[in-house]
Amino acid sequence: SPNSHAASAEFRRPVAIAAEAKSDAGKTRLTFVLSAPVEARSFAIERPDRIIVDLPEVNFQLPAETGRRREGLVSSYRYGLFAPGRSRIVVELSQPALVSSVEAATRPADGAALLTIELTKTDREAFRRSAKPELPAVPDPVSTGSVASKGEDRRPLIVLDAGHGGIDPGAVASSGAFEKDIVFAFAQRLKARLEHTGRYRIAMTRDQDAFVALDERVRMARAAKADLFISIHADSISAAPHIRGSTVYTGAERATDVESERLAERENKADAVGGVEARETASEVADILQDLTMRETRGFSHRFTKRLLGALDPVMPLSKKPHREARFLVLRAPDVPSVLVELGYLSSRKDIDLLTSEAWRERSAAAMTSAIDRYFGARVAGHGAPTSP
Repeated sequence: SPNSHAASAEFRRPVAIAAEAKSDAGKTRLTFVLSAPVEARSFAIERPDRIIVDLPEVNFQLPAETGRRREGLVSSYRYGLFAPGRSRIVVELSQPALVSSVEAATRPADGAALLTIELTKTDREAFRRSAKPELPAVPDPVSTGSVASKGEDRRPLIVLDAGHGGIDPGAVASSGAFEKDIVFAFAQRLKARLEHTGRYRIAMTRDQDAFVALDERVRMARAAKADLFISIHADSISAAPHIRGSTVYTGAERATDVESERLAERENKADAVGGVEARETASEVADILQDLTMRETRGFSHRFTKRLLGALDPVMPLSKKPHREARFLVLRAPDVPSVLVELGYLSSRKDIDLLTSEAWRERSAAAMTSAIDRYFGARVAGHGAPTSP
């Protein structure tokens, strides 16, 4: 049966149960203890200096604090699912270093497989010669319900984009909770709520804890000819734990304020966290037709934002300036109305209590669904065409 096949595949997937870094004489060895041997491929990337280690899919069952402490040439390291069937380790370097060896061995005591990546100190020029850009993986959009062409199914298509994922955890709450998990849980609840109405087709940029590059998220929405793109996040400002509330962002070349500009800069670095080079999604060449399309699209985005904030206000405190603009790469589609929703602040204990509450997720998903209904106007039944937003 399909279920037993999935369970069998899960059982065969190697599990990482421990990891440690040790330094000696200009070298640092990073060792992972696994349930089965794996093949590894490594390369270097500059700005910032990183060593990338690609593996087949591994189930990382490591303590939350693993990789956060500096050791020799390793400033920190992270790990996780990078794409279907592929996992990745990203090592942030404290100074230029290259992989001098990758060794696989078996521990005699218990038969565990050891993967050891040895790093050796090098100079800037040698590191630069070795460094190379890595192109993002290209996953397909994960869709639910009918994804037929618009001629066959005229219901609006909504793309839900759960921020971060896989090797990119996003913000980390004081409780240790990851932004990627909180926003994914919310996206799933919103998806279920929207599907239940029968009025929409839904696609998700990720349906598991996997990394998806920013331009791929945009590409998915455009390729599917989405009618609305909602990117879901949860910010954190550790220096200001009193700040809380939801904010909805729309795309713009100039940010409304310094705080929004800084947030966009942080979010736009998500590709670097996953060990890939960020790429622009929109052409930098001036195109009058595209510019007109972008203006019309942003008008729709603003219209949806107004309805969304009105729906969220009763169920979640809003930030002092609840609608802001900034140059988010994930909001760069010129022909898809797009918003980025910061549900709340992981640095606020009150917001975390809400964001991790089943009851709050249900209320907020219902509120968002109501806003989407109002945005599309008509109650779309079956294959009927919606009215213009």
